[in-house]
Amino acid sequence: MYGIVAILSMVMKMTMHIDDKLLARVMKATGASSKTHAIDIALREIDRRAELARLTSEGLGLTAGELKEAFDPASAEALEELPQATLRYGRKSRSRR
Repeated sequence: MYGIVAILSMVMKMTMHIDDKLLARVMKATGASSKTHAIDIALREIDRRAELARLTSEGLGLTAGELKEAFDPASAEALEELPQATLRYGRKSRSRR
C-alpha cells in the first residue's frame, strides 16, 4: 500500500452522569448541535487551557530580563485599539436560502 495513508481515530462510548442544565448551557454557549459535540468542545477547551498553563509556567525558557526585552510595548497598544470580538464556539450557523 505504497502512498496510502490511513488515519485511525479512537472513539469510546461510555455512560456518564452529566447535569442536564449544565449540558444545555454548554450546548447553547458553544453552538454545538449535539451533546457529544458539546462534550468534545468542552474537553478540548480544558485541554487547551491546561497546555497554555503548562507553557506559561515554563516561561518559554527565557529569563525575566529576556522576556521583558522580547516584549514590544507597541503591540499592547495595538491590541487595545482592536474592537472586542464575540467568541463563538462550534459550527458557524448557515442561513438557509
